[in-house]
Amino acid sequence: MPNLKFCKMKIIKAPYKSWGGIHPRYHKDLAADRALREMPLPELLQISMSQHLGAPAKPVVKKGDSVMQGTLIGEAAGFISANVHSPVSGVVKDVVPAITLTGAMIDSVVIEPDGEDKRVNDLAPLADWQAVAKKDLIARVAAAGVAGMGGAGFPTHVKLSPPPDKTIDTLIINGAECEPYLTADYRLMLESPERVWLGVSILRHILGAKTVRIAIEDNKPEAIRAMEQAMRNADGDVAIVELATEYPQGAEKQQIFAITGREVPSGGLPMDVGAVVENVGTAAAVFDAVFEGMPLIRRITTVTGLPLNAPGNIIAPLGTSYRALIEACGGCADTVKLISGGPMMGIAQAIDTVTTTKTTSGLLALGAPDVSLYESMPCISCGRCVDACPMNLVPSELSQYLEAEDYEGAEELHVMDCIECGCCAFSCPAHRPLVQHMRQGKARVMLKRKKK
Repeated sequence: MPNLKFCKMKIIKAPYKSWGGIHPRYHKDLAADRALREMPLPELLQISMSQHLGAPAKPVVKKGDSVMQGTLIGEAAGFISANVHSPVSGVVKDVVPAITLTGAMIDSVVIEPDGEDKRVNDLAPLADWQAVAKKDLIARVAAAGVAGMGGAGFPTHVKLSPPPDKTIDTLIINGAECEPYLTADYRLMLESPERVWLGVSILRHILGAKTVRIAIEDNKPEAIRAMEQAMRNADGDVAIVELATEYPQGAEKQQIFAITGREVPSGGLPMDVGAVVENVGTAAAVFDAVFEGMPLIRRITTVTGLPLNAPGNIIAPLGTSYRALIEACGGCADTVKLISGGPMMGIAQAIDTVTTTKTTSGLLALGAPDVSLYESMPCISCGRCVDACPMNLVPSELSQYLEAEDYEGAEELHVMDCIECGCCAFSCPAHRPLVQHMRQGKARVMLKRKKK
C-alpha cells in the first residue's frame, strides 16, 4: 500500500443547504446491522449485456464455451459502454435475449457454474499504481468493466476522461446512501474502509483533483468513524463531509452544491463546474481492478423488507436471479410488491427471475401493510411538489403539460432536468403519478431530439 504523507483528517459539516428534499421513513434498521455475507452459488447465472448506461455490450462467447472467473463475455460496444465478464468458471449454456428490470429484452449469457472458481489472469495487478501512466490506469478501469454502482451505471472510464478544457479540481465520493431501506454502501464503508480509500486515491490521482470530499449522511456515525480511521494518513485537502440526513442527498448535483456551493447548469454535467462524483462502491471496484486485477463481477445487494425472514447485505455474483437472493435471505412471505432498488427510485418487478447487474444496490419486498391502492385525482395546486423538488422545478405544471402531450412546453419548463427522485409524488396529496409523467415526457423529448 502506498505511503501517504501524514496530515490531520478533517470532518466538516456541509457548508450549503440544497433546496427541496423530503424526510421519508428510512427503515434501515432491518439490514444495517447485518454483516456482509456471500450467498451460495446459484445453479445458473444469467448475465445481461446491459449492465451499465449506454450501449449494451456485444456477446463474445457462444453456447458450449468454457469460461473462467474474469473471462470477457461481453465487449463494450462504443465509448459509452462497458465490458462484461464472467463471475464464475463454468460452461456457457446459451446466449439469448432476456428481460431486464426495465422490461427490455437484451442479450444475456447463461452460465452454469462448475463451483471451482478458476480464474483467468488477463489483468495483472498494478501494486505500484502511482508509477503507471494515467491513461493506462483509465484503460485498466475500462478493461475491468467498472461502472457507477450508485444506480445510474455510467461507465467509470468515461467520467475519468473529461475533455482537455474541463479541469477537475474536486472529487466527491458519494457515501450518503439516502435511499430508504438500503445499507449496502454503509456496510462496505464499515467493513472495507481501506479498500474504499485506496480506490479513492487512485481516482484522485487519475483526475489530478486537489480537493477530495467523502460525503456521508450524519445518520451513519459508525461509517464516518471507519472512513476517518482509514483516511488518517491522507495528504492534502481531504475531508469527510457530514451531510444532513435528507432525501435525496445522494444525488450528485445536490451533493456538489451542498459541498462546494457550485450549481451544475441546466443540461450540464458535474465536470462543467470542475467536479466528479463517484460512489463508494465504484471506488472499491477501482481498487479491485488496479490492485487485484479483478474485473467487476459481483456486488453487494441489500435484500430487505418486512416480509423477508432474514434481511441482509448479500455479496452476489452478477447474473443472480432475484428469486435466489430472496432464498438466500430465508425466503419471503406475503409479498405484495417486489422492487429492484429502493422505494423512491426503484422499479417494481412483475417476476422474480430478473437477474442482478452492476447497479443492483437493493431488492425490496413490501407486504400488505406497506402497500396501498389509490386513485389519482386532479391537482389541487397546493404547491407541495414545488417545495419538495430538489431541482427547483414545478412538477404540478409540468405534469399538466405532459398529460396534454405538450412536450415542447415541458421541454421549455426543463423537464430534462428532472432526476426522477420521486420527491414530488411522495409529497402529493392528490396521488398524482408525477414521476411517471416526467419519465414519459423525458423519453418523448429524447425521441424528438434524435429525430432532429
